This record gives sequence, structure tokens and C-alpha cells, in this order.
Amino acid sequence: MINIILAAGYATRMYPLTENFPKPLLQIGDKTILDRLVEDVDKFDEITEHVLVTNHKFASIFNEWKEKAACTKPITIIDDGSTTNDNRIGAVRDLLLALSTLKKKEPLLVVAADNILDFSLKGFVEYYAEKQTSLIMCHNEEKKENLQRTGVVCLDENNKVLLMEEKPKEPKSHWAVPPFYIYSDKDYELILNCIENGCGFDAPGNLAHYLCDKSVMHAWEMPGKRYDIGNLEVYEKYKNGI
Repeated sequence: MINIILAAGYATRMYPLTENFPKPLLQIGDKTILDRLVEDVDKFDEITEHVLVTNHKFASIFNEWKEKAACTKPITIIDDGSTTNDNRIGAVRDLLLALSTLKKKEPLLVVAADNILDFSLKGFVEYYAEKQTSLIMCHNEEKKENLQRTGVVCLDENNKVLLMEEKPKEPKSHWAVPPFYIYSDKDYELILNCIENGCGFDAPGNLAHYLCDKSVMHAWEMPGKRYDIGNLEVYEKYKNGI
């Protein structure tokens, strides 16, 4: 399984802090956001390598990080060529760029580089071994206004995804979807042709939304909390540790 890290965003809501520095490399306590994520995943026997997709503006900074990263698995940095928030190519296109660069067919753990979890992703990877289908992550969210700002799924009694909606005005369930996914190698053909068949490409959730109507997907319930470092206020709240 390849760990694909999506880190090509410009974090404009956190300017000026992130105007010339990537948000995933900001410190939270004694580690960066990215190091917390990668050091967890690097321990898994299932993971063969890490592939981080970033933009041209921050590629050199991530290459410097790579040289110091405390990982046992190889790390590849891919530059998607974008230089500003206005010409970014989108998360799904970044994933497709990684696949075209790697030319390998393995299951993919796809993670957003700017989130912090207070639990390990090991259970997510083990759930893939059980289900052998593409997976999304989900968590219970009771507030309607929060559900209206994220992906929402309906599940059957076996956690099979029946329906996924992006930012619904009237959510059909309380299951919210954070930006963590596992894509089965059995879905590669669908993934490789997704853009030309109408898949949105800006947000990482666009691909899961596209696939759930065309393949079997299951959902794994988060066993803990996720912290989305989305703006300066949130960063100031947690920068000394979570």
C-alpha cells in the first residue's frame, strides 16, 4: 500500500503565516503537522512508500523536510507545477499525477497533510484488509451546520456506502467524511478515467463521491478526534500541543 499525501494547497486562510511556508510543516507542540501523520503511517508493515504531492512554490521546502524526516520507508516528492492558489490543479488531479508518476498498481492510502488525528490510522488500514474495497472514513456529527460544510454518507448495517453527498443543504445522515481514504487497486481503471467522466477535481472528497456510485465502498468510523488546522485562530489554539 502506498501512502499518498496531498499537500499542494496554499492555505490562503492562514496568510501571512503560510504565504511563503507550507501549512503541513507548521509546528504543533514538538512536531510538525506532517511529521505527526507520516511517523504514524511509516510504522505499518503494509506501507511500502510515501508519496507527497505539492506545488512548485513549496517543493524545495518539502525536499528539505524529506532529508530530515524520521521515516524508514522511501519518500518521493512530486511537484504539480502550480505556483499560486489561482492556478492550482486540484486534489484529484494531484492524485492522478502521483499515479502516472509511480506507474505502480497498489492500494492507496490517501491523506490530507493538514489534519491532526489523536488516533492511529492502523485500524483504517486493517479494515481495508477485512473489506477489500475502497474505503472512506466517517465520524458522527450532530450539528446540521457542520454537516452542510462537508461530505455526508448514508450507510447500511455493514457500513457499506449507499449514498454520498457534498455539502448537502438537507443532510440525510449524521455521518461526516474527513479527507482520509483508501482506494483499492481494483478501482484503478475508474480512478484513472474519472476526470474525463465527470468527476470533480478540486477537493479530495470529489473522487470518493464519484466512486461510490460506480464501485463498492465501505466506511470506517473514526475511533477518536480530528483537528483540521484550517485558519489562524485554530492554529493559535493548538500550536502549543493537542
